[in-house]
Amino acid sequence: MSEEVTYADLKFQDSNKRENIQEFHQVGVKAGPAPPHVWRQRVLALTLLCLLLLIGMGVLGTIFFLTSKTEMEKLQNLQNFKEELQKNVSLQLMYNIDNSKKIRNLSITLQEMTTKLCYELYRKKPEHKCKPCPKEWMWHEDSCYRQFEKSLTWQDSVMLCSRHNASLVKIKNKSVLEFIKSQKLYNYWLGFSPRNYNNIYYQILEDTIISSNWYTGNKIYLNDRSYCGYIQSIYIYYDYCAIRKFVICEKLANAVKIGSTLIE
Repeated sequence: MSEEVTYADLKFQDSNKRENIQEFHQVGVKAGPAPPHVWRQRVLALTLLCLLLLIGMGVLGTIFFLTSKTEMEKLQNLQNFKEELQKNVSLQLMYNIDNSKKIRNLSITLQEMTTKLCYELYRKKPEHKCKPCPKEWMWHEDSCYRQFEKSLTWQDSVMLCSRHNASLVKIKNKSVLEFIKSQKLYNYWLGFSPRNYNNIYYQILEDTIISSNWYTGNKIYLNDRSYCGYIQSIYIYYDYCAIRKFVICEKLANAVKIGSTLIE
């Protein structure tokens, strides 16, 4: 038996079709543009965000400026302190140099006074403890002298003096000249360089003091005809270097010790 379709059924089916069409439009069709007040809200939010960013950058810039200014002030203060320190160091260095000069001058003066005092004591007592020369050596100015009563050739005399860290006497100035003359030396070799000719004796004069003939220790060839200088009272003679004569040596005196001047 076939079912009968009533009017009510058709009306219900038609109502369902309309609802399905509305749902399709609501789901499948894109929504239209947003209303203007939504865009205004978005623009306002972006504007506010940009403003906050600008404020943040301003704050950071201010902090950076203040920090840089503070660091620059610290750096300037450090530079000023460095310059002041360098100035003080320079002044202290100049002060120390000046004091060093004064101390050095005072030391030189004290050494000179000590040497003069020691020399006065030496004149009264030749073997005084303050004497800067070894035993058996005479002291004059800055040199020590010793006479050897040995009869040697000139070359052997040089070797004898060398063994005592000394050399044959050289007359270097007027003071040494007067000292040598006061010793009344006879037949003593002097530190003249050997030569290959002889001449007449001559008196000890000032020109012999600065003579370029003084022996400087250079190697020199000696033969049987070489002549060497020797002293005879106040005169200088030349004789064969192989002849035997007495020896007088000289060497540099030690510095006088300040404390030794008070020791007997």
